[in-house]
Amino acid sequence: NRRRRLLKNIKFPEGEWEWGGCSDNVNFGFRHSRVFLDSKYRRRSDFRTLVKLHNNMAGRLAIRDSVRLECKCHGLSGSCTVKTCWLKMPSFREVGNRLREKFDGAYKVVLRNDGNSFMPESEHVKPPSKYDLVYSDDSSDFCAPNVRTGSLGTQNRECNATSLGPDSCDLLCCNRGHRHHVVSEWVNCKCVFKWCCEVTCEKCLETRDINTCL
Repeated sequence: NRRRRLLKNIKFPEGEWEWGGCSDNVNFGFRHSRVFLDSKYRRRSDFRTLVKLHNNMAGRLAIRDSVRLECKCHGLSGSCTVKTCWLKMPSFREVGNRLREKFDGAYKVVLRNDGNSFMPESEHVKPPSKYDLVYSDDSSDFCAPNVRTGSLGTQNRECNATSLGPDSCDLLCCNRGHRHHVVSEWVNCKCVFKWCCEVTCEKCLETRDINTCL
């Protein structure tokens, strides 16, 4: 039954092929990660535990449902008359990218009246599936200093004015804008290795552009 669930999303090759090699034992990892991660929460029934158990399962499913079939050809001159195939887990980066997409679209949920399940906070949002990530509390606002959370805010944080990524001034400065200035710094340069064992450098004055959040 577990094997059928694992194979339902696999696209099998055409022609003659056979199982071989050592497939990654995803079902074994699925079961034992469940025991390892979920066991200490099984006897609890509070809201945050429901959220945590749901997200743990979504993480396991992200791995199981990304398993793919890899094949190796056999035959004279690589004619591929027969294929040997096995199941291979996705890379951590592939799983991480998938979970990041789920994180960006996570559902905020609230506890139902029965106390044993949750539902979307907004009645206009469809219920999350077992593959979706959910959360119960909004993240802290890291744009402004917060003594309670230990956040220093992003004022005077150096940022990248040309980036579209997480280091961009648009994101880091929280729509407050940024300041551009030019600084000169003495840096090590023209370094030479001397036998043995010393590295000597000259000091050079380097000018660079810096952008900092307002």
